[in-house]
Amino acid sequence: MRPETALILTIVLPLVGAVLVALTGRWPNLRETITLITGVALLAVVSTLVSPVLNGTATEVVLANTLPGLSIALSIEPLGLLFALVAAPLWIVTSVYAIGYMRGHNEQNQTRFFVAFAVAISSTMGVAFADNMFTLFLFYEALTISTYPLVTHAGTDKARRGGRVYLGILISTSILFQLLAIVWTYSVTGTLDFTQGGIFEESTPGWLIGVLYALFVFGIGKAALMPFHRWLPAAMVAPTPVSALLHAVAVVKAGVFTVLKVTVYLFGLDTIVSTGANDWLLYVAGATILLASLVAMTKDNLKARLAYSTVSQLGYIVLGALLATELGILGGSMHIATHAVGKITLFFAAGAIMVGAHKTEVSEFDGLGRRMPITFAAFTIGALSIVGLPPFAGLWSKWYLALATIEADRLLLLGVLIVSSLLNIAYLLVIPVRAFFLGTDDGSPGIKEAPRACLIAMGVTSAGCVILFFYPDFLYRLAGMVAG
Repeated sequence: MRPETALILTIVLPLVGAVLVALTGRWPNLRETITLITGVALLAVVSTLVSPVLNGTATEVVLANTLPGLSIALSIEPLGLLFALVAAPLWIVTSVYAIGYMRGHNEQNQTRFFVAFAVAISSTMGVAFADNMFTLFLFYEALTISTYPLVTHAGTDKARRGGRVYLGILISTSILFQLLAIVWTYSVTGTLDFTQGGIFEESTPGWLIGVLYALFVFGIGKAALMPFHRWLPAAMVAPTPVSALLHAVAVVKAGVFTVLKVTVYLFGLDTIVSTGANDWLLYVAGATILLASLVAMTKDNLKARLAYSTVSQLGYIVLGALLATELGILGGSMHIATHAVGKITLFFAAGAIMVGAHKTEVSEFDGLGRRMPITFAAFTIGALSIVGLPPFAGLWSKWYLALATIEADRLLLLGVLIVSSLLNIAYLLVIPVRAFFLGTDDGSPGIKEAPRACLIAMGVTSAGCVILFFYPDFLYRLAGMVAG
């Protein structure tokens, strides 16, 4: 298959799948089979793009020409491929999990759920393979709109309120900051094409670089940098498979991916360092990492705790980008993947606890691990990976981020990473400790492991946490190509 064809198919395949899912909604087994087949086909197509990227083959597909120097186009490069290789397989795993969860929880409007899910993945692929900032912005906004029905899926007043916060913050940051930055950048440079080393001339004033960079960083609301993070906890009213989509597969990863993309391909590392555009933003990222961890410790609701954990972990990736060093980009790029497999495992476990035990509060988990050992074993693996302990994947990205702070002589930020990891232990590992070692089995009826599909999905992502520790070479190679 030609790379140009494959690029187009990454967008089209999920959309075709969405149509077929809508048409087969009356037959759940067929509907879900189509969802899984579409996911496998998408992964196969994305996999064909690995060889061209590793060989350095340039591939571009222009979908439409608009203004001079401005087109809607797709292309492949290492960072986009890395993001797509995270999102595509996790869509399959999340779909397997969603089948068990939606049936086990007797959720309504399941067809609408799977349709919106497929459209969201199509938008994610568009973000991953966008050739310029204009194209990325279009798919970025499509992702926001397509995930809104998922956030409000329950249809309750609480869900609608959460959806309003979700949509309000993401749309407002995009229009007030990101769109302004895009238009201003185009007026200064005459292009929005992603270019190695950046697109700004050396004569561009340093103050202007600083203002534009700040507008981009805060305008990319999906990165959840404080104070524009509230949409993420608000979205936890959604079903757990949606939370997994938001936190691991698509939305937040689209945000931090865009921050990395803007840093490397619009501004360039040398430009950011020479102008000092990153100086004060680094401490905003550091504050986000610590404050979100502290808030997570106060949350008894498991999904709320995991939501603030995600805000903190996204700060790691933004910090890697803002350091504007090769090691920072390397660590931030790798954290997209390592955080994804760890955090999706935690959300899968949270949903399994809700379905199997009908419990949502951490204070209710005492002794529950003896009734749901598979679920809490998976949670433990995911938590250890998020903490960054061997032999789990999260170690490698945190390792390179720590090295990046030393390389940049930002020892205060190294301290932030260390303290944050200790806080990770405090608010995550206490959960399996309570489940396995505290309380007694009260014999409550109805408590059991979640449906088999949920357990299979948790098993796959838990295995991913281990596999990426022992075999990180491919991930390291792609991230290294992004870092130059």
